[in-house]
Amino acid sequence: MDPIERKFTLHVPSSTQNLAIIREFVNSIGVQAGLDEMDISKVELAVDEACANVIEHAYSHDLSKDVTIRATFDDAALHIDVEDTGRGFDPSSIQQAELERLVAERKSGGLGMRLIKSVMDEVRYEFEPGQKNVLHMMKRIKKKA
Repeated sequence: MDPIERKFTLHVPSSTQNLAIIREFVNSIGVQAGLDEMDISKVELAVDEACANVIEHAYSHDLSKDVTIRATFDDAALHIDVEDTGRGFDPSSIQQAELERLVAERKSGGLGMRLIKSVMDEVRYEFEPGQKNVLHMMKRIKKKA
């Protein structure tokens, strides 16, 4: 028998005030998916960072735009996509030397993808200029003994 896949979607206006709602949504799904507390916290952190970046960089705090979070899970993994229609970003444009300079100068921007990649098992970004941007993230679900 194939595992049952569960799907959830949340659309919220592009406001940092909605980050708490997004974190609650992610936490609830993490619990339902069977993630442990540490992994739920990591997924919340990654999604929070991704959405904050969309609000600030892709939409420049434009409240008329929406952020969409899609989550699916089965017995093996939780997949979360953060989608927007704002300005795209090419994550490969930030080179290691530039990253080190940003850290040394304590500048924000460019560090979010590093953080997201450090807490998720897989991260992939796709952007279609003028259409949409989607950050795909995946966290494997550890089997309980």
